[in-house]
Amino acid sequence: MAKLRKSCSCTPKKLKNFVMDFLPVLRWLPKYQWKEYIWGDVMSGLVIGIILVPQAIAYSLLAGLKPIYSLYTSFFANIIYFLMGTSRHVSVGIFSLISLMVGQVVDRELLLCGKECYAIGIATALTFVAGVYQVLMGIFRLGFVSMYLSESVLDGFATGASLTILTAQVKYLIGIKIPRSQGHGMLVITWINIFRNISQANLCDVITSAICIMVLVTAKELGDRYKHKLKFPLPTELVVIVVATLVSHYGKLNEVYASSVSGAIPTGFIPPKVPHFNLMLRVAVDALPLAVVSFVFTVSLSEMCAKKYAYTIRANQEMFAVGFCNIIPSFFHSFATSAALAKTLVKTSTGCQTQVSGVISAMVVLLVLLFLAPLFYSLQKCVLACIIIVSLRGALRKFQDVPARYHVNKVDTLIWVVTMSASALISTEIGLLVGIVFSMLCIIVRTQKPRTTLLGQIQNTSFYEDDLEYENLSSVPKVKIFRFEAPLYYANRNYFLKSLYRLTNLDPNLEAARRKKYEKEKQNLKKGDHTTANGLGMRETTLQLVPKQNDFQALVVDCSSISFLDTTGVNTLKEILKDYKDLNISVLLACCNPSVTDSLKRGGYFGKDCGSMQEMLFYSIHNAVQFAKDQKLPADCSV
Repeated sequence: MAKLRKSCSCTPKKLKNFVMDFLPVLRWLPKYQWKEYIWGDVMSGLVIGIILVPQAIAYSLLAGLKPIYSLYTSFFANIIYFLMGTSRHVSVGIFSLISLMVGQVVDRELLLCGKECYAIGIATALTFVAGVYQVLMGIFRLGFVSMYLSESVLDGFATGASLTILTAQVKYLIGIKIPRSQGHGMLVITWINIFRNISQANLCDVITSAICIMVLVTAKELGDRYKHKLKFPLPTELVVIVVATLVSHYGKLNEVYASSVSGAIPTGFIPPKVPHFNLMLRVAVDALPLAVVSFVFTVSLSEMCAKKYAYTIRANQEMFAVGFCNIIPSFFHSFATSAALAKTLVKTSTGCQTQVSGVISAMVVLLVLLFLAPLFYSLQKCVLACIIIVSLRGALRKFQDVPARYHVNKVDTLIWVVTMSASALISTEIGLLVGIVFSMLCIIVRTQKPRTTLLGQIQNTSFYEDDLEYENLSSVPKVKIFRFEAPLYYANRNYFLKSLYRLTNLDPNLEAARRKKYEKEKQNLKKGDHTTANGLGMRETTLQLVPKQNDFQALVVDCSSISFLDTTGVNTLKEILKDYKDLNISVLLACCNPSVTDSLKRGGYFGKDCGSMQEMLFYSIHNAVQFAKDQKLPADCSV
């Protein structure tokens, strides 16, 4: 009771620690080394800000919102993560996959309601609920859910979503007007609509797109090739946007060629507004995958940077940080955010030291918000689409890695293909769910039918290996050594027994039944109740029923790969112990970990008070084999 009272008490010291844990900036900012850090932070902040503005405007197309809302999102996310984040290098803000997921929900709800002014309301409600989920996950310490998103699932999801993003931008590239497809199979339906309306393509947009893509790809390739010579990345997107805007404005591409442009972008901030509660209920289910994906990408990137630069992060605090990066901005007409790989890599390559660089980036966005936003009125939407598509290069290049991935691990490749296909052909949310479920099924299948083998001795050593994988191994006379490379539990019990009987070429149940039948026929023969002819027939039958002599008298089970046993697993080992004992065959266990040993003790495998433990359990296979050789094995009852 005293401990509970002490833990629940609120002292000034505890309150101070709570505030400083909740706002990590209060710990590191007073210790900020201005002379060492400020130049790198300012340079990286400016570079990210310059990159951030065109990307934010471009990703508004993915989210189905006006560009001003993307700028709001970028501004608030950088400020809040500066206060609450524990990673020094992660860049939090607009992310293509998150923008796509927001855009799909916005389009679906608009299709049902038909109110365009409704769009930002849907996005803010979705963002608020996602942030609440993330904060609740932080409170209840549910960060472990990220463990179920393997690298193959995340890569497959990102690649499949990238195909969806690319497909959604094609209509802007060629300047056709088709409705944004909703529901499952959006990718296929969109391509069908594109080909049906290809004759309506705007030649001006097609030419502009071709030039922009060529310039952007060339600049990116040159930047990748000579990145070791460049102090910071080339601001290609910004140059393209500025030049394209000037050409569009003075060439009057909208008026003369009907090229679609961004339109008016207001300056300043719109008064804050509470997200609609009714809309929150409508998008509550959609917010869950959004919250998980946003958190997983943020934490994985944070851990990657922390490992590279030798510091630690607090995953739970990262959950709070990204949660409040969604909750607070949702009142200021912003939508969901996450850490972004490309901008994070740029940050680290341009000398970033702390999240002060995020504040510098936010100031660049603020400058655009207050003064420069109206200058982008004439910017063609096809230029923004080009920026989005070129930014997908990294994810789309994953297709080149498939042969290498397949060579390393076939199952992981299958998980990647399934997740990618489901994300692209069904929907991003369903694709993520399919990937998680399929990867877990693969784990279950692997443990249901794991590798099993008999071991042979490496000559003149105390080591034993798979006799199918290695040559010149010696078999141990009268001893079989069986290895099962998985936990032993209810789902693979039957496979364990079948594999053991197949490899040892002895099913103790069948052998016991044969011997019982042999004994019964033998007794009937001795009674002499049959005629001579019947007796001769009985003798022939008896000769056929004589059991074969066992070629081994001890079975060693290598438990080194058995990580745990459930009740069924313990009972299975007790079953084979009894069955083989009836045939005068000893069963010895080797290399059990403490968890397995404890399960066997509690399951009564070693008898009362574990009296027989020393004769049944051994620390190494060699010790078990030596014991089997040295003990006085009983004669085979079939003799």
